[in-house]
Amino acid sequence: MRSVTVIVPAHNEEEGLPATLESLTRQTVRADEVIVVDDGSTDRTGEVAAGHGVTVLRPPRNLGSKAKAQNYALPHCDTDLVLAVDADTVLAPDYIERIGPAFDDPGVVVAAGNVQTRFTRTVWERGRSVEYLFGFHWQRPIQNRANSPMVCSGCCSAFRRDVLVASGGFPERTIVEDMDFTWSRQIEGRRAVYVGDAVAWAADPETLRYLRKQVWRWMAGFCQNVRLHLGPLVTRKPLLALWILLALVEILTAPLWWATPFVLAATTEQSLASALAWWVAAEVLLTAPPLVYAAHRRRLPLLGVLLNIPCVYPNKVVNLYYAWKALAVELLLVPLRLSRGLTVYEKGRASTPCPAG
Repeated sequence: MRSVTVIVPAHNEEEGLPATLESLTRQTVRADEVIVVDDGSTDRTGEVAAGHGVTVLRPPRNLGSKAKAQNYALPHCDTDLVLAVDADTVLAPDYIERIGPAFDDPGVVVAAGNVQTRFTRTVWERGRSVEYLFGFHWQRPIQNRANSPMVCSGCCSAFRRDVLVASGGFPERTIVEDMDFTWSRQIEGRRAVYVGDAVAWAADPETLRYLRKQVWRWMAGFCQNVRLHLGPLVTRKPLLALWILLALVEILTAPLWWATPFVLAATTEQSLASALAWWVAAEVLLTAPPLVYAAHRRRLPLLGVLLNIPCVYPNKVVNLYYAWKALAVELLLVPLRLSRGLTVYEKGRASTPCPAG
């Protein structure tokens, strides 16, 4: 088994950090070192980390982004692999054991597992749980089989250290370093992989305020990477470019799909109730099979998973709003130099400035 250093960037994470560190101590294959970067916290984050016996690094000032905090720790890593874990993410006990073999292939430089929601208390968390179950049991496996993953999730990604260092560390030029690294390395001809049996649970937004900040960061970051990488991807990694173009098409056509029952009712003799019934049936037909499979795979109560489906639609509204905003800002206004785009890293519970890329 290759040697592993875990980097946990943390800014005001005293509440969520203990569960993360405890999950690291329970690994069937233990990390050689766990480094917590206490990035300008004003709470007890550093004390909590020290109490768990891990290495604690404290920059002289708040570094301003997750990528910068991770890069601060990188010179202290001398292991084969670096595992980046968010301070509110819990790993399954066999996560390191299952992610490690991906690097038996010398072409693999980054790998990440299956992310699920830790909590399903609010409508936003329940909606996110459906999105994750669908995405990580349908879209990610397809992309992985095609050797073109869209992203290795930053909350639990393992990196080949020498390649990470040689490429300049965690990318700081965009607001989402995980997608930037995943696309950049695939353009170079290296491999990123999805390991479905390695499971991590993330603490997802429990409030609309938190969700809005997270989704805006994700969508803006996606469009920043489209602006930077789509051209090279078309020529060097066309299948990954295809997934990206399909995602853009989905964003652009989603309002048309949502409006379909109302258009049918207005332009045909079909009643609105009937049109809505057909629309809902189509949605269920497209959504339910992967969710049934995911529930079986994760040993989740099927009824509970299916009952959460309606909760996904409020999330979809938020996703779509910020996706369109990101298209306008990052792919139109930024190239025209009418906006700097999103340059502030806001996790949701706290915000810190991130330098423009």
